[in-house]
Amino acid sequence: MRSPKNILFDIPSRFVFHVCTMLLCVFSLGIQAQKVSSKADTLRIKIGAECKYTLQAQVKKGDRVLFPKAKSFGALEVIKTYPIDTVANEQQWTLTQKYGLIQFDSGHYTLPKAKILINKKPFYTDSIQIEVRDVVVDTLKQKMFDIKPILPAERSWDWLYYLLGCLLLGAVGFFAYRFYKNRNLQPKQEAIVYATPIEKATAQLQALEQKSLWQRGQIKDYYSELTDIARTYIEEEIHIPAKESTTRELIANLKSTVKTKKFSLSAETLQNLEQVLMQADLVKFAKSIPTEAEIESDKKRISHSIVHLHQAIPAEVETDDELEAWNEAQKEQQRLEQLRLRKKERMRRVAYGVLASCLVLFGISCYIFGFNTVKDNLLGHPTKSLLEGEWIVSDYGNPSVKIETPGVLTRVNPEKYLPKGSDALFKEMQLFALNDAGESDYNILVHTFKYKQETAVDLDQTVDSTIKNLELLGYQDILVKTEGFDTQKGISGKKAYGTMTKINSLTKSSTKLFYELLLFKQDGGLQEILLMHEEGDTYADRVTDRILKSVELQTPEN
Repeated sequence: MRSPKNILFDIPSRFVFHVCTMLLCVFSLGIQAQKVSSKADTLRIKIGAECKYTLQAQVKKGDRVLFPKAKSFGALEVIKTYPIDTVANEQQWTLTQKYGLIQFDSGHYTLPKAKILINKKPFYTDSIQIEVRDVVVDTLKQKMFDIKPILPAERSWDWLYYLLGCLLLGAVGFFAYRFYKNRNLQPKQEAIVYATPIEKATAQLQALEQKSLWQRGQIKDYYSELTDIARTYIEEEIHIPAKESTTRELIANLKSTVKTKKFSLSAETLQNLEQVLMQADLVKFAKSIPTEAEIESDKKRISHSIVHLHQAIPAEVETDDELEAWNEAQKEQQRLEQLRLRKKERMRRVAYGVLASCLVLFGISCYIFGFNTVKDNLLGHPTKSLLEGEWIVSDYGNPSVKIETPGVLTRVNPEKYLPKGSDALFKEMQLFALNDAGESDYNILVHTFKYKQETAVDLDQTVDSTIKNLELLGYQDILVKTEGFDTQKGISGKKAYGTMTKINSLTKSSTKLFYELLLFKQDGGLQEILLMHEEGDTYADRVTDRILKSVELQTPEN
């Protein structure tokens, strides 16, 4: 018989027990109120057969459920989305969404975690492994046929497109050249020889007015040409450096010359000239915009200043010999300008001829060798450089692997690529790489392991483990095909190959990769060779073939 003390002790204990039990029941009901799951009607299908993928959500009455509207789950394509099936109880609803999936290539595929939104809150299902098998063909029962005769290949007219493209580019270049020549070169080639500087300045002022620059808003260009005419006239007529001088320097030199040579030039003329030159400086450098009245006034001031300068020069200064020398200088200047333009035109014609020849040669080369081949030879290609570079034959790891690679493999910390805790199984691990996975156009990884205890290695299971490890590293939609592999010396192993997708975490862009995985087991050890490159890279395929032919294994060290 229990004492009263024990009875009093048991009362709160029982009460706490019942309360905890009730709380656990309520908590479990809360958990079960919203539950998602996924399943497939079969884990092994044949190529082209339908696999029914089911997503199910158990929710409370009134909850809003949104199943994924996807065109594919992983590498399996959705060919049919079935209507949602709803089973309603008093407090709980069960919603079921089925999808018909299909795949036309054999291998092992992963149906990724599916996201189901319940009241806009995401819930995730488990991933599922699906195996797609080849259809076995019985060649003993299948009737055999003779080899078909050689048929003539369909004639390709691709070369015609290249030829038409080259002709079109040549025509565009020719007409562009003619247009540029007619617009820019012909006016400059007109050889105009003026008798006197005043005649040249007057003709240039008239030509400037015919351009109507300031009327079209080109005020800066108008003032530049207007002041250049005045400066050129002063330099040729009075022989002072007007073009290279500033406004202040020009006016100072002009005043000094007028005073020295006793020109009958009024101070008002110099003041008007200085005022126009300063206005031009403001327009060109301070982006000043004068009014139409100011522009008309400046044009008259320049014209009158040139005329007054011409009238102020004493007649005895301009001798016949000086005029003749000036005319000869003008003719020589025009002759040199024409020679320069002809030389420029010849160089342009040569450039167009070279360009047209290059285009024709490029088109012919693309037709004969292919566009990609020509492009890669001209611009270079990363894996082409690997293929044509220096190759190294060396041993790596323990048990060692002898392999020929385009460069020396460097030692890498294996913990970067292996799951945490896996080092407890191995006595020794070594990893060598040409480039870290995902950071180059071509990647080579060589792993060697020695177990701490004697282990029966199953290469098929090792393939599955490696694929799961690649998924942990961020690779997706991994397609797996397996077959046997024998080295040149007859050592047997396992080969797995296929495609997978790598997502760039920064740009969110995806790259489809092709990989080949070799596995060998020796006494107390395991060797693994992984080759990866972008799918469709023909140079990388040749690199891979050369590497695979060079693989040999050495006897493990004790």
